[in-house]
Amino acid sequence: MCFDVTSALRTMIKYAKHRGDDPAEIAVMEKELEAWRKSFQTHYHVSGFSHPDLLVFTNEKPKQSQAYRWGLIPSWVKDNKTAHTLSNQTINARAETIYEKPSFRNAAQRNHCLIYLDAFYEHHHAHGKTYPFHIAMKNGSPLSVAGLWDEWVDKETGEVIHSVTIITTTANATMSKIHNNPKLAEPRMPVILPKDKQDEWLTCNDKKQAEQLLIPFPDKLLEYHTVRRLKGKEAVGDCPEAEEAYVYEELETGFG
Repeated sequence: MCFDVTSALRTMIKYAKHRGDDPAEIAVMEKELEAWRKSFQTHYHVSGFSHPDLLVFTNEKPKQSQAYRWGLIPSWVKDNKTAHTLSNQTINARAETIYEKPSFRNAAQRNHCLIYLDAFYEHHHAHGKTYPFHIAMKNGSPLSVAGLWDEWVDKETGEVIHSVTIITTTANATMSKIHNNPKLAEPRMPVILPKDKQDEWLTCNDKKQAEQLLIPFPDKLLEYHTVRRLKGKEAVGDCPEAEEAYVYEELETGFG
């Protein structure tokens, strides 16, 4: 699963270049992102259950950065109570069932997006404790994660809320070692899309094509390190230290 992320948007040029190739297009995106960042709340560690805004590019506006709330609220939801309940259940969406689950089915057919993150976290279980791992691109580029979005209108206030869910798939070999929660049926990881597959995901409207895109990302392109506690009394909080490498002496190289 992917419930904890880093969304600091530290280097705008990396985000712009990762989204486009045309120099003029990149320049426009850089200016837009720089202006947009002024109103964007930086997070070094944030939980999806707090429903932060994430940076997204949608199939409707593929080159325009937007801020969408994490935790999908389907357009058909009728009341605030249901919206709140569902948004806590739709932080992630399993790639294998997005075309069947009522909460995701409509969005899977027409509302695809890219969610840009600096990194994400997963917890490893060992010695009766959990150890948080920070996972990011080895080359320093942003993570381009496959997502779904939807638009919901709050009937009480008239507010239009745009929200997203992160799509997950089976874990790669290293993530399988890290994400070893005994309560889960299998290890998972977010669907990370290489640059040459981003637009294909945005325009994809075929289930079979989606299945070929929503696959595990190669181990060798990611870097992993343990960090300080992110939960409980020892939690470091939403600060730069949350991302810093921290060694737990009891953890061996194989995470045992």
